[in-house]
Amino acid sequence: MATPYKFIDENNFKTWFLMTLFLIFVFGIGYLIAYLTGQNWIFYFAVIFGLLTNIWSYYYGDRIITFLTGAKEVNKNDLPEVYRILENLSIAAGLPKTPKLYLIETPAMNAFATGRNPENSIVAVTKGLLEKLNKEELEGVIAHEISHIKNRDIKIMMIATILAGIVAIMADIFLRWGLWSSSDRENKGNVLFIIIGFILALLAPVFAQLFQLAISRKREFLADASGALITRNPLGLASALEKISNQETEMNVSPATAGLFIINPFKNKKSLTYWLSNLFSTHPPVEERIKRLREMVI
Repeated sequence: MATPYKFIDENNFKTWFLMTLFLIFVFGIGYLIAYLTGQNWIFYFAVIFGLLTNIWSYYYGDRIITFLTGAKEVNKNDLPEVYRILENLSIAAGLPKTPKLYLIETPAMNAFATGRNPENSIVAVTKGLLEKLNKEELEGVIAHEISHIKNRDIKIMMIATILAGIVAIMADIFLRWGLWSSSDRENKGNVLFIIIGFILALLAPVFAQLFQLAISRKREFLADASGALITRNPLGLASALEKISNQETEMNVSPATAGLFIINPFKNKKSLTYWLSNLFSTHPPVEERIKRLREMVI
């Protein structure tokens, strides 16, 4: 039987697995370039880059996420009622420390949690969420995010988001480097960079899908159920999910962060942004989540 402790252990294992996989990938790319160009320093650079990126992602990933989403920290005096809800629910959930509260200035309704552990965690909510949800619905959303913190989902979500994004950035760098250099002079190095860039561009969605598979969709159902148990009110979260999923407003954030939010922040199904966001999204159908919440008996 799956328990929160089992999910915590799985999340810890998957986090280290993803970080190791990323190191192997970067080392392999560095070795390939060094071998084909005869420049051994490139491999050593790849080793340093891979190690530093993993360390940076682990310890400073929350800062990267808040930068990508435009979230700004607020204190107790700025949003006293929201902070009180966050504080009370953190105590009810047994967290060792109340997460920091962040606000995203957007009319869209959404929220996410991130950080490497419960002692270093944050909960971010949008301005639209605070304006359009009632107290019970807001409690449901915050309890859901607190459950992600308690279950250690936030660490693997943070690492997966950043590492998948870095692979995509690497692809863009190699392509631009090769194309820009080839305009000055044709040589094997330029062709090599272009080829590697195209390979990385093709692999980026694959890596995104691998990271998506590593983050089980069960975590959302578990966070929904755990959040409902904390508030003793599953209908509050169900109502909030319904409102958020039916909104028309999109968020101006990186598609790589889509999987962090309680509901995918992009609505335009025909856009490239929506397609990219789905590569990083790990959410089950919201209709199924709402159905399960409304059937819960507490």
